[in-house]
Formats: sequence, structure tokens, C-alpha cells
Amino acid sequence: MGTRPTTDKVKEALFSMIGQFFEGGTVLDLFAGTGGLAIEALSRGMDKAIMVDMDPKSIETIRSNLKATGFESQAEVYRNDAMRALKALSKRGLLLDAVFLDPPYRMKNADEFMQLMQDKQMLAPDATLVIEHDSGYTYPETFGSFECVRHAEYGEVAISIYKFRQDAEQSAEEIGKEDQHGHIEL
Repeated sequence: MGTRPTTDKVKEALFSMIGQFFEGGTVLDLFAGTGGLAIEALSRGMDKAIMVDMDPKSIETIRSNLKATGFESQAEVYRNDAMRALKALSKRGLLLDAVFLDPPYRMKNADEFMQLMQDKQMLAPDATLVIEHDSGYTYPETFGSFECVRHAEYGEVAISIYKFRQDAEQSAEEIGKEDQHGHIEL
């Protein structure tokens, strides 16, 4: 009862924005709650889901939902603090294709988790990251190698969808380098 599951209306809108189906890959649901978003991603073609939540009752609910949907073998479920979980996962060398961040609305630091994933090289090129947050709060359009590609509001709920643009970081590094003829490229 302590979870705030994403409503069916918002979930349908979200998946229509990020894509109806996936061609494999790994999804991370960092504040998993009931596990609904990651389970939906599995049902739409993701190969593997990693679900993290701090609340023991949420973990029970996630496991029950995985069993009911038959996705137990494709999922890993961890009871852990989000930041600690990211640091532990980063040591495994996996690349995330999609990330759902639905922290409690009082938390306004989803961008810090995204930046950590970038710093720890956890994101596949063009990874999709989704933040569900209070519609009264706005995350930046761009930061690091992230670009907001969609934003929608549904009453008190907002969805901000970011793409990880790995090439944005590389482009910035390439600015000012000399070419083979000694010319400075801009």
C-alpha cells in the first residue's frame, strides 16, 4: 500500500512514447515499487529486467507479480538503496538499454542517478531513460550526455524521457583538436 504504482493511463502513454516493442536489451527499474514498468518492458520484448526497491513489501509484490506473469527467469530483484545498487551494478559491466526512475516525488535528484550511470559507463548508446516525477518540478532539457526528447504531464504526474547521447560527450572532446594538416577543427 506504500507504493504509488504508475496508472494504466500513464503507462500506456509512456510506452507509446518510448516505443511499443523492444528488440531485446536490459532494463533497470530503480525505484521499482510493484515492478509494473519493468514487467511491461519484458512483455514488450526486453530480454532482462533488474528491479531495485528499498521496501520489503515492494520486493514481495515484485516477486509475486513476476511469478504471476511468468517473467521470473528474466528478472533480478534487489532490496537496496538506489545509489548503492547503482554502484554495485556498475561493477558487473552490464549496459542498460532502458532505465525507469520513479523515485518518491519528494526526491528531485533523478538526474544525479543518471549522471552516475553515465560516469560509471552503464548505459548503452542511445539508451532511453524515463523519469516519472511531480508535474510541479522540471528537470533540465539537457545535461551531461542526456537530452530530453519528450515531456508530458498527466495531472500531478509528469514523464520526462531522455536519450543518452554518447556522441554528445565525444563531440565536445573533439572540438579544438587538430586535424592531420595541423588545422584546428571547430
